[in-house]
Amino acid sequence: MTPQTLFADILLPLPLPGYFTYRVPAELNGKMQEGIRVVVPFGARKIYSGLVRRVHHTPPQKFQAKYILSVLDEAPIVFPRQFEFWEWIADYYMATPGEVMNTALPPALKLASETRITLNPDFAQDYHNLNEKEYLIAEALEIQKTLSVSEVSKITGLQKVFPLIGNLMDKKLVLLKEELENPYRQKLEKFIRLSPQYDSEQKLKEAFDEAEKRAPKQLEVLMSFIKQSRRYISEPREVPAKEISASVKNAPPAIDALVKKGVFEAYKNTVSRFDHLKGDSEPIIFNEHQEKALEEIRTAWKDKECVLLHGVTSSGKTEVYIQLIREALERGQQVLYLLPEIALTTQITRRIQAHFGDRAGVYHSRFNEMERTEVWNNLALGGIESINSTIQYQLVVGPRSALFLPFSNLGLVIIDEEHETSFKQHDPAPRYHARDAAIWLANAFGSKVLLGSATPSVESYFNARSGKYGLVELNKRHGGMQLPEILVADIKKDTREKKMKSHLSPLLYKHIEEALENQKQVILFQNRRGFSHRMECDQCNYIPHCTQCDVSLVYHKQINKLKCHYCGYSITPHNQCPECGSHGIALKGFGTEKIEEELPLLFPDASVKRMDLDTTRAKNAYQNIIHDFEEKRIDILIGTQMVSKGLDFENVSVVGILSADAMLSFPDFRAHERAFQMMAQVSGRAGRKNDRGKVIIQAFDPWHAVIRQVIDNNYGEMYKNQILERRNFFYPPFYRLVTITMMHHDPATVNTASNVLADQIRRQFSEKLVLGPEYPMVARIKAQYLKNIIVKLERKSGFLQRKDKLKGILDAFSLNPKWKAVRVKINVDPA
Repeated sequence: MTPQTLFADILLPLPLPGYFTYRVPAELNGKMQEGIRVVVPFGARKIYSGLVRRVHHTPPQKFQAKYILSVLDEAPIVFPRQFEFWEWIADYYMATPGEVMNTALPPALKLASETRITLNPDFAQDYHNLNEKEYLIAEALEIQKTLSVSEVSKITGLQKVFPLIGNLMDKKLVLLKEELENPYRQKLEKFIRLSPQYDSEQKLKEAFDEAEKRAPKQLEVLMSFIKQSRRYISEPREVPAKEISASVKNAPPAIDALVKKGVFEAYKNTVSRFDHLKGDSEPIIFNEHQEKALEEIRTAWKDKECVLLHGVTSSGKTEVYIQLIREALERGQQVLYLLPEIALTTQITRRIQAHFGDRAGVYHSRFNEMERTEVWNNLALGGIESINSTIQYQLVVGPRSALFLPFSNLGLVIIDEEHETSFKQHDPAPRYHARDAAIWLANAFGSKVLLGSATPSVESYFNARSGKYGLVELNKRHGGMQLPEILVADIKKDTREKKMKSHLSPLLYKHIEEALENQKQVILFQNRRGFSHRMECDQCNYIPHCTQCDVSLVYHKQINKLKCHYCGYSITPHNQCPECGSHGIALKGFGTEKIEEELPLLFPDASVKRMDLDTTRAKNAYQNIIHDFEEKRIDILIGTQMVSKGLDFENVSVVGILSADAMLSFPDFRAHERAFQMMAQVSGRAGRKNDRGKVIIQAFDPWHAVIRQVIDNNYGEMYKNQILERRNFFYPPFYRLVTITMMHHDPATVNTASNVLADQIRRQFSEKLVLGPEYPMVARIKAQYLKNIIVKLERKSGFLQRKDKLKGILDAFSLNPKWKAVRVKINVDPA
């Protein structure tokens, strides 16, 4: 019977529209299925691993399809709903499915390289049926072991070498290197057990007696093994060699000696790369307000798919989440718990795993590629083997990247701190918002969504007030705790009267001193990292700028460099002004690093640490800082916005906001909303357990309306003011925004191109709904000049048609050869 000719539409991790059709070799027909990875040639010299989207019988009409080279998976690693989700993200956020795939998949599942070939170990050394070119390759592989496509091209003198490589594969002479070195491997670990000969009590006693006389280190190892294996307890366990090494100094040689004597057997076992806690926490006892909130959420879900839980800081929202997770897991459903920051993930994970044990997994970008792939495979393949048992995640906790995991039965999505800008992806494309994308994903599964925040985004609160979402309020702090007392320090007055101590007002200094005397902890918030904002000449006002970007350089004392936070350019600080030669060149402004240096001079007995991007680059840096603060090894923690995001520290009595004005004066229509959220969230870190905390806000304008709203904890007033402004000036939630950024190394080109595109858009849209083109605050980044056009699209019916019309204009512009060199970056719903 003649085999069917099959074709497959393949998704590749490239910023190109659509799918690519390949022909399926007859021998792979039975292995083809949607969602598996296959290796395919692309272009003259590249191969990629792509995902099979669709298998069909329709050959392409305009070109001859290349063959799929090999299959990498036996079972799908991406499900149809994930493909639909990726396609929705690509369509809504004006990206390509390949860009979404590139963001979604862990690196270890994406093979992309110049093709390398290696000699097939099963080759029978029969060179008689090789032609001259094939023989040259075989001879080269005997010497070099592997060859790249470019090397094959050089050796043979051929430009197109894939037909030649295909013939060599047919003759079983070569293999693609990717077929041999798919990078993911499940972790193997060395374990120790008693050999059958020494498993009896008599022989074991003999081993102990001999070790006691001649080898005390071996005796220690034997005793540690008996303890770790629980031999004389009802539940014996397998013992990893590393556990013995951790309890006995210099154990490996003694272990090897006992293996050699036949007392121990060493063997390998597959294990998880993660440590899992036992889910044995005591049941949560809810107060009446939490019970009421739980009941209202369940009731709201009967009519609405999405509910907003508006609960003040420390009201016990996490306990509510845990109960709803438990109910979903009891129904056999999966749960996705999204958090805005990896730092917050660290603290929440311990609480979650204490309740749900190895049913709860964690996923984020600080994991290495093997760890991320293990979590992915756990969900895609229905669990992974670890020490002769199966670990199957039903709940995953993580930041926005966890959204793309291959869920099969998603029943509940929880988005904590839903107002956070960290949920928005900025670069590279797709520039999706995890909150909005998660709501679409939940809808695709028919599952429920719970948004939680003490300071909801204006958009979410508007949706709740207008009836699109359910709304549940939790207005009382858990355990009868009071909201913190908020005081404002007028630093304009204190500076004029020369009362400031470093960057602390007398009010803040006094409260820090009292907190330390009472053995309490302090959090100081300054939303700018580095030592000083800039270096400036007192004579001519010269400020060192980046050569590639239109920004001043920030001084970092730890590395003694002036550094650009956009491109990484750095220089050594000047001793004198390069413009006028003056030695009066000084550091101006302050960041977290400067505060960290100056505080020990004011509080010499206090332990001071900072938490910002510079101190948390290492994998476990967040975890270590948070753990040290919880264990009270740190008295004063200085941080950027990382410290504002839902962290729970029981011993904090004072929170200081060092500069409120910078947040309030930021040129953005969301500035007041963001400032309120940031100050309210930071304030919520104070007095979370027993005592009423104190928050000191330092400001040059202490009577600013937003500061007063924070003091009164008056979210409603802030919302009312914001919603009025946005209705009047056509901003979200009444309109959706699309920001189009034009980029080119020549300012004249970017000016002309942006004017042309803006004119084309204005012909199709109302003049009042198109802003720009205008230079952004930073008009040049990495030697590329930027100009922004903002298009406002009404949210009511017809929104998708208007967005498609805009996409058509942008596509036509990109196809114009005149503007080929101009990069166009599209950001739908910018945060």
